This record gives sequence, structure tokens and C-alpha cells, in this order.
Amino acid sequence: MTDIPAVPELLDHAVTELGGSRREGQLAMATAVAAAIDDDVHLAVQAGTGTGKSLAYLVPSIRHAVESNDTVVVSTATIALQRQLTERDLPRLSKALAKPIGREPTFAILKGRANYLCLNKIHSGVAEEPDTELFDAFELSRTGREVTRLREWVSDTETGDRDDLPQGVSDQSWRQVSVSSRECLGANNCPYSEDCFAEIARRKAGASDVIVTNHAMLAIDAMSPATILPEHKVVVIDEAHELVDRITSVTTEEISAAGVAQVARRCGKLIDDETADALVGAGEQLGILLEDSPAGEWVRLPNGAGEILASLRDRLWNARSSIGPAKQGSAGADPEAAAARQMAMSSADSMHDAVVRVLTMFGEKDITKRYDVVWKSVDDFRNNTRHVLRIAPLSVAGLLRTSLFTDSTVILTSATLTIGGNFDALARTWGLPPQGGSPDSTAVEGAGWRGMDAGSPFDYPKAAILYVAGHLPPPGRDGLSPKTLDEMVGLMEAAGGRTLGLFSSMRAAKEATEKLRDRMDFPILCQGDDATSTLIKKFADDERTCLFGTLSLWQGVDVPGSSLRLVMIDRIPFPRPDDPLLSARQRDVDARGGNGFLTVSANHAALLLAQGAGRLLRSTSDKGVVAVLDSRLATARYGGYLMAGLPPFWRTRDPKPVVAALRRLASS
Repeated sequence: MTDIPAVPELLDHAVTELGGSRREGQLAMATAVAAAIDDDVHLAVQAGTGTGKSLAYLVPSIRHAVESNDTVVVSTATIALQRQLTERDLPRLSKALAKPIGREPTFAILKGRANYLCLNKIHSGVAEEPDTELFDAFELSRTGREVTRLREWVSDTETGDRDDLPQGVSDQSWRQVSVSSRECLGANNCPYSEDCFAEIARRKAGASDVIVTNHAMLAIDAMSPATILPEHKVVVIDEAHELVDRITSVTTEEISAAGVAQVARRCGKLIDDETADALVGAGEQLGILLEDSPAGEWVRLPNGAGEILASLRDRLWNARSSIGPAKQGSAGADPEAAAARQMAMSSADSMHDAVVRVLTMFGEKDITKRYDVVWKSVDDFRNNTRHVLRIAPLSVAGLLRTSLFTDSTVILTSATLTIGGNFDALARTWGLPPQGGSPDSTAVEGAGWRGMDAGSPFDYPKAAILYVAGHLPPPGRDGLSPKTLDEMVGLMEAAGGRTLGLFSSMRAAKEATEKLRDRMDFPILCQGDDATSTLIKKFADDERTCLFGTLSLWQGVDVPGSSLRLVMIDRIPFPRPDDPLLSARQRDVDARGGNGFLTVSANHAALLLAQGAGRLLRSTSDKGVVAVLDSRLATARYGGYLMAGLPPFWRTRDPKPVVAALRRLASS
């Protein structure tokens, strides 16, 4: 089709139909996205809150999909944005564009296979054996009730999608009725393939103009030899600031004694007793090794670890080989046996591959040439302690560069993409070459990609104050200082409550909550007191209420209006010094002649600081203060670098005008 209106005209039509008004930043972004698609050039767009970035990338994406008969993939980091796109933005936009485009554009959501009910697993009766270390009798009873409800839900649901379940269930219960992609029998072998919820979702997605998925699915599609996502030439990555962390999470594997025991249980009657006993013994040896090993990164293998891991590798392979090939026609004749066999093989394969990956990494004696990081962590879950060995990639830049950016035109967008005034820091983590320079409303051309800042509808200097408490003592390891607590009291009283407290750790959030509740008349909610969504609703509904919390609140709170006038940040959110993965990445940069602290720790802090500050202004009528109670932002050499990534609020270190402004807002 060649008679489809150009993007600016389509956008104006959509905005009018949806009852909105023209936004210059939105138009600039939509035009840049269309140009990037036409020129086959990657584009990074920073679009502040209120820009309307969803519409700015959806309109040119839909136009391209309809005109070229090509599917466009839109990837998000959070379920909340997925739902916004599929339940609100795309349904309304499709209807609005139907007339100028000539038909109503189609869209679908596509998730990992484990998000859907598995009919074969449900009807065959194959169940996960619970991890007895983690689940007591009460948990087992609850799991039984939830699985019964899930089995009954099969006859009511049209999607089989976990997110459509009226009342949620535990992960343990959901695993009883779902399978991972490796556990799946495959459409050719499964007796329920025609009615399979996951296959129906894939077929619908393949016939749609726009597919909404998540960053994890992008990673799986990039790593898998099989085709997970339908053929596509354009990918839009929203919430792109989270891309690297989500990809890293998918490519991180873990090894534990409990995991080996589960493999042994799954293999069960499919292997002989001698092979099963040998595998169980190898798992027990691993458990002893991990319990005796200190937590933290493994730069070298502890004494005896190489032999124990090699033995585990061999016994996993023996178990896998003993299962043997499937009998001809066994899938159709005995779906329960086929499902059990596939689950056993996939779990043995996964654990074996993880162990091989660890041994291969330590086979490289030069630490500067290793591509992975290995560490032991101690996980506490319901008063049960698990010792787990994890292995993660030192960088995912190579994976992204050779898969995602080679095969598609990629649009990356978020409200916070610039660090230190440009896109280079994030570009490096994505596998794109740095550009240098400061982005503005004009696209900056780089080696195969462009960067632009679409701006924001907010008048930052008039709407908000950035207050850095330079007079306070630097934060230490002994908790919040008395002067810092006094500062919090003064600011919160001036604001009349209405405070979102963002803390670098849950320990600090709880300490502040306990100490300030005794000194203030305002209700103070703390993350962990209830479900986070419930706490945010209570915070939004009562202007005097304050909410304290940690990481998820830095990025997950959207409360416009007078309920939020003060965002209070206790300290610069540097990563923990004992974070093994980020410490290894920092060391790697240092070893290559770079500045590891600036490249890893400072960039991590700058991105999170910008996300936290972004909680304040959520609509053009919002006003307030972002107060950073860490004097290092004013006094340290890296302070200016971190400040460069924050919105251009009116800035001060003097508490007097800040308190006066908060009082005026409270009284109005």
C-alpha cells in the first residue's frame, strides 16, 4: 500500500481521535522513528514523562507493518507496560487509525511458554515434586488447593495465560500445570498441539501487525536455534534502560544441591538405580562443597571443587543418556510417559550445561579473558537456607550486537537513557559504538545508530527543585545519622506528609520508618508491610501519607497530583560493593585501562538516580522537591557527572527556600 498518509498526518489524526493535543516532542520522536525504519538505522530516544512516547513509536510502527506486510515487535520490561499497551493503547489506536490506513491494524501479546497452561501436563497428570527443603505441610496443602483451581480454570479460560487468572497462585502451583520451552514435547509430538494455548498465542502473533513481548523473550529468541518470535525486521524496545539487566537475568544459570535432587527425582523410574544413586551422591557432594565455601565471587575453584563439579557433570550426562530415545508413537499412545521423559531430559540437559559452563570458564586461567562470572550466594526463603552457585555473563553486549542489532532495525526508548549528558554509557552495554557529544532535539548520527532527546512537556525549573543537602555528613555504614533523620523530619513536616522516601537498602528504609514514626503525626508506610501495589494505592489516596521503600519504588511509582510533593533520596544508589557481578564488571574495565568505577558503579547510580527523581513530576500540573540527602552529590568529583543525567530542576543546597516552597505547596 502506498496511499497511507505520512507519519505526521497519521499522528495528528490519532491524537485528535483519542482526544489529545499536539505535543512537539511526540511529533519529533515519531518522525525520527519513521526515518530510522526507512533508513535501516538504529535509534535511541530519550523521551521524558508526558511526551507520549508509546504513541510516538506505535504510529510509525503500525504504518510500517501495514505498508510492508511485516510484523513489528514491541518489547517491554514490565507487565504493567505490557498491559497498558495491549489493553489500552493499542485497542484505542487501532480503531483510531482504521480509516486513514484502510483497515484496523492487528496486535497480539506473546509470552514465554511457561506463562501458559500446558494441556498435556494437566491431562497426563505429570506433576512437579515439591522441593521439601522449601515447602512445609501448610504450603503443600495450599499448593494442592491452587492446582485444583487451575485444573478447573482450564474449561473457563480462552487464553490459558497466567496473567488472566482471576486470583493469583504461587509459582510452585503454577509449575504443576505449565512447562518451559525445553520441557515442551513440541507441536509435532504433543496430542494437544491443536488446542495448545501457547501455540494459539504464537499463531495469532504471527498473523499480527504488532507483537508485544518482553525483554526476556528477546533474549531467548536471540539464543535459541529455534524461531521463537515470528519473522520481523523492526524491534521497538521500551523501558530500554532495563534491557541489559533483563538479558543478563535470562542468561544467568544456577547450580545447587536441591536442583540436582530435583533432576534425580524427575529422572526417577526412567534410569536404573545405580545411575540414579550416583547422581544423588554427586548432588550431596555439591551441597557439602557449597556449604563449606564462602559467599561471593569465585575467582578460582575452591579445593576439591573441580573434581566434584566434573563428577557431577559426568553423572548428569550418564543419567541423560540412560533415559534413551523415545519409543516410536509413544507421545500419542502415552502422553504421560512422554511428558515425564521430556521433563527429565530437559532438567538433566539444563543442569549439565550449567556445570559445563562453570568448568569451561575456569579452564581459562587468564581472568581477563573469561566471559562469565561465577559466585556463591546464600538464599533465605521462608526460613530455609539454600547455597547456590550462579554463573552470569560478564557482558551481554556481544550477544545483543550479533543477534538483535544485526538482524533488525532497533528503536530503543525510555525516559532515562542519557548518563553524563549522552547515550554512550548505555550504548556500550548494548554493543553499539559510542558517539560522544550531547544529544538534543536533532538526531546525532553515529556508526549505524542515532540518538535524540525528545524533550519533555514539563517546565522543569519552574515545576521542581533539586535540593542537595551538602551540609550533612557523608553516609556511613552505621545507618542513618541523627542529622539526616532531623533533615527528613523538617522536610516532611514542611510538605505535610506527601513524601516518597527512596532508600538504597531495605535496612535503611525500615530504620527510617521505625525512627520517624515516633517523631511524626503522618502515617508512614514501608515496603514489605503489604503488597507494593496496595501500598502505592494507599499512598496515592491519602495526601498526608508517606511511603518508604527501596529498588522497585525507584522505578515503579506513578502518583500524579498533590499526594506526592517530596521525593526524598537517602544516598546515591551505588551498587553494593559485595555485588559479585558488578564488581567483576568493574574489575574488567579497570584491567582494560578504563575507569571501572565510572563505567559501572557511577553509571548504575546515575541511571537509578534519574529514575528516582523521575517519580516526582508525572503530569504537567505537578510541582515539588527532589531532596538528595547525600552530601557527596555536592562535594565528590563524580557529583557533576551524576547530576548531568538529572532533569534541569532549579537547584540549590540551601534548605530555607526548599522548606518555604514545600510549605506553600502544602497550604495550597
